[in-house]
Amino acid sequence: MKKLVLAGLWSLLLMSALTARAFAQELMLGGQAVGIQISTDGVIVAGYCPVETEEGAVNPAEDAGLRPGDLICGADGAPVPDAAALIRALDAAGEEIALQVRRGAEEIRVPVAPVPGEDGRPMLGILLRDGLSGIGTLTFCDPDSGVFGALGHSINDSETGLSIPLRDGSITEAQIVSVQPGTAGAPGELNGVSDLSQVLGYVERNTEVGIFGHAGAALGSRPAEIGVITAGPASILSTVEGREAREYAVEINRVYRDSDGTHAMFSVTDPALLGRTGGIVQGMSGSPILQNGRLVGAVTHVFVNDAARGYAVSIQDMLRAAGIALDKAA
Repeated sequence: MKKLVLAGLWSLLLMSALTARAFAQELMLGGQAVGIQISTDGVIVAGYCPVETEEGAVNPAEDAGLRPGDLICGADGAPVPDAAALIRALDAAGEEIALQVRRGAEEIRVPVAPVPGEDGRPMLGILLRDGLSGIGTLTFCDPDSGVFGALGHSINDSETGLSIPLRDGSITEAQIVSVQPGTAGAPGELNGVSDLSQVLGYVERNTEVGIFGHAGAALGSRPAEIGVITAGPASILSTVEGREAREYAVEINRVYRDSDGTHAMFSVTDPALLGRTGGIVQGMSGSPILQNGRLVGAVTHVFVNDAARGYAVSIQDMLRAAGIALDKAA
């Protein structure tokens, strides 16, 4: 589940782009909790912050039509990769600055007239966000290439629900320190801490079915062959305490296929997991799903009104998004 909070600037090495290749006969299973740090390709308007002037509080960005959730990707014709670049552009601007803004699928130009803040520097009256961090679950790692997949869904902006344009990112060691169980209307969450000094890999793709990149070393707990998700008994591999991943029983209730790929609905049947978390909670997204010992999919979302039920994405869809060819798929 998505559990991403405001973070500072991240400057991480973006490794070589993922390219299509045949995967190994077996993939290494994830299930471990990982810290996720993402830097956006641009600056997100997180909200308004009125500027105090001698005439009272004003908000030039809001007056100009800038909205929360807008992605500022340029200023006066120059690219704006992060918040620091936007601040520099403001310092160099005159009475007006022309912002290049991405709003959903639309790209627009928004002229804004900054006003001096208390320190005399030009201000727009907005809160900026250029990074996200949180806890998620590793799904798999290809031992031959080091390609990994996690989350089972995209990282989206909380204001617009749109996928975050990725500049770079990383996954790190993490441990779960507590659990807020899910209840009807409240999905619950895993509370974890990330060790930013222990980088496991670099994120290169943010897609609808997960985040993908390359690991610096082999990740995962044990090898598993690839299978096809079907209705019936299954299990998920997840970490809900400390650093140890455990296997919990679930039931695949329904499998359906559409233009977006193969998805499934499932129910948690394991008494231990139901007692600990109430079912699926935020932070468990990406937990690998096993049937007959084979990797068939990953947890992606939970029913808000029923934490014991969730959605899954097929492993074939995740591998395609990762650029891993399926010529050997079972």
